[in-house]
Amino acid sequence: MKKIALVAHDRKKDELIDFVKEHRDFFSKYSLVSTGTTGARIIQATDLEIIRFQSGPIGGDQQVGALIATDEIEAIFFFRDPLTSQPHEPDVQALIRLCDVHKIPVATNTATADFLIKGMKSI
Repeated sequence: MKKIALVAHDRKKDELIDFVKEHRDFFSKYSLVSTGTTGARIIQATDLEIIRFQSGPIGGDQQVGALIATDEIEAIFFFRDPLTSQPHEPDVQALIRLCDVHKIPVATNTATADFLIKGMKSI
């Protein structure tokens, strides 16, 4: 079974947690992976099983990218903060680039995330 990745910048973590809680039934049907802090907070809020990688700035984004490159990811929910400069922005751009190269859908906010879930449910 392919995995769903859950990632969020610091100022978007609460928003992603609320989104996952709202769609818990959907996410419970998938194998989930996440960057470190985001995954810990989602686990605490939902009791979902999540494989946690390193924190994004110290390599977690690249660990998710490795799964994309090996065709193990079905979709990414990456709630990005467009108003705050990220010190690891090159890693973020590399992850988004891999999604484009491997045709992996990525939702960067609640609006696109809602559409992605609707699309995945209809398959």
